Amino acid sequence: MAHGEVLEFEEYVRTRQDALLRSARRLVPDPVDAQDLLQTALARTYRRWEGIADKSLADAYLRRVMINTRTEWWRARKLEEVPTEQLPDASVDDGTEQHADRALLMDILKVLAPKQRSVVVLRHWEQMSTEETAAALGMSAGTVKSTLHRALARLRQELESREIDAGALIRGEREEMGRERCAA
Repeated sequence: MAHGEVLEFEEYVRTRQDALLRSARRLVPDPVDAQDLLQTALARTYRRWEGIADKSLADAYLRRVMINTRTEWWRARKLEEVPTEQLPDASVDDGTEQHADRALLMDILKVLAPKQRSVVVLRHWEQMSTEETAAALGMSAGTVKSTLHRALARLRQELESREIDAGALIRGEREEMGRERCAA
């Protein structure tokens, strides 16, 4: 590649790097993977830079290279599965205990006032931030915090009165929520 072409490519990368990284972030969720994707695409584009007649189309060319590279990575990942002669033992969870825990938790939530229940559900089940919860419920962040504090204290009191291990209940609910999210 001619010296002028190298300088032109370097200038292009300097001026377009942020926009191209944003495009990479839209293609892959992990920021480190997005940087790797962009670097790979830049290296591949550098080799073809002389062949790009209309440099105003360089962004489109580079984005296509990023899409193709991401597709190659995805296909390579799928090929890592290796067929075997014997299938692994399949274990089936009973789920009865988790359903009982969930039913108990739903029953205990009934002791809360509607506003408290809404705050607990949004903060812990929906995993919204304090600010997001406040916006969703039309209250201040401070009100969300104090309401949540009182609601959790009331739930602990109810659990203690029913002589239940709150830690086991919460862990079981989080595991079930994790499985639900994986299934979705």
